Amino acid sequence: MSKLLIQTLFTAAVMTLATPSFADEVEPIYGSQLMTQQERQEHRQAMQSAKTAEEREQIRQQNHEKMRLRAQEKGVTLPDEAPMNRGHINQNDRPGMGRMMKD
Repeated sequence: MSKLLIQTLFTAAVMTLATPSFADEVEPIYGSQLMTQQERQEHRQAMQSAKTAEEREQIRQQNHEKMRLRAQEKGVTLPDEAPMNRGHINQNDRPGMGRMMKD
């Protein structure tokens, strides 16, 4: 293989690993800071495997209660809801970011 091809493949692999998954950006996990990486992966898999919105809501509610109890055991406080933007800039609230501003 040529050196350029190897560099391109390496760069693509690194970018794939460094890019957050679609599930991470779309749906934050309530209490994720109290979960292991394996628990977060299992939760995402369960959410992706759910066939209906009702199933996803049930999984979400079960996780919410589990994390609420875990936080209580550890003496920490979790917000009532998962953060919606996970630290990302809310692009709709800043001029010059996201959608174009209407005059």
